[in-house]
Amino acid sequence: MEKIKRFLADAIRRVDWVLLLCTTVLSVISLVTVYGAVDNFGMSKLRMQFAMTVLGIVITFIVANLDYHVIVDRLWLFMLIFSVGLLGLTLIAGDTGAGMETNNKSWLTIPIVGIAIQPSEFVKITFICTFAKHLSVVQNAINQLRTLIGLGIHALLVVGLILISGDLGVALVYMALVLIMLFCAGLHWGYFAGLGGVLVVAFPFLWDYLASYQQDRIVVGFNPSLDPKDKGWQPLLSKQCMENGGLFGVGWKNGGDYEELTASHTDFILATVCEKFGFVGGLLVIVTLAALVMRVLWIGRQASHDYGMLISVGVAAVLIAQTLENIGMCLAMLPVVGITLPFLSCGGSSLLATYVLIGMVHSVKAHSPLRRIWE
Repeated sequence: MEKIKRFLADAIRRVDWVLLLCTTVLSVISLVTVYGAVDNFGMSKLRMQFAMTVLGIVITFIVANLDYHVIVDRLWLFMLIFSVGLLGLTLIAGDTGAGMETNNKSWLTIPIVGIAIQPSEFVKITFICTFAKHLSVVQNAINQLRTLIGLGIHALLVVGLILISGDLGVALVYMALVLIMLFCAGLHWGYFAGLGGVLVVAFPFLWDYLASYQQDRIVVGFNPSLDPKDKGWQPLLSKQCMENGGLFGVGWKNGGDYEELTASHTDFILATVCEKFGFVGGLLVIVTLAALVMRVLWIGRQASHDYGMLISVGVAAVLIAQTLENIGMCLAMLPVVGITLPFLSCGGSSLLATYVLIGMVHSVKAHSPLRRIWE
């Protein structure tokens, strides 16, 4: 019994309590919001969100106690094969998901159990690990052309498959992830400037390859008033929900404009939070997410001589990209590309995968070389 107590105490000690507090606060806000809108969202959404939150917290403790060195060093090749294979299988056997207006092949139904998952959410985990490992191996030669070609192929294997599937929102998150990790690994700023110039020149040609609904989303996304009754309706109504909340909101259990807003439980969950709890509720969400990102980066900083730093940077990049994209959509400032708000949006795949990502950061803090020296 004494050994079990010691084991549990040691397991709990490895968890970073600032990270745990931030993720718990965000999940509680999500659960409270979904419960307050259960008549509109449905009890199934509440059950799923609660179950994935509990499971996510349990997985956080498990992953925190795994040594990420052992996992990545031994399994990096399997992780890469798994990432490409799973995304390839989704292209072949995947579907668009219920109620989707696009032709994206983003969902995969697990046989027998019949549960649909979004593989690209879980591939974030394996991709961050493999790309961090790759960067750590070539970091001293990262500005050499041959090294960049290898890194580019690595990234394109995953990002390319997501682009082919048509999921632009998730692809943008992966692109931000790759660029931020490359920058933090020491890639010279001149490469980023060159890439920016190439994109400016290539944009007119790339535009023609986008599906018509994607083009409409982009154009109307930056100016929803161009099509207020169709493509611009969602972001404009989302903005109206946020304005309707005022300072303290219309009330936890009260209805509102969010009831007419498509995806008010997923992509536009922030609009629902702001309408119910006002500016104060929205500010709490943003401040908590900012604190979470800062803590993730701080932990990465402590592992600055180890690829744990790059894993932390990758997780922070995902949180930053998704948060900025999602808030921009809700404020009618960015195109609606279908992206979840971390820990807030309903969605089993997104929530569970994000908890695993945070679990990886817990592991970085618990098992980084510098931490072992300090202790």
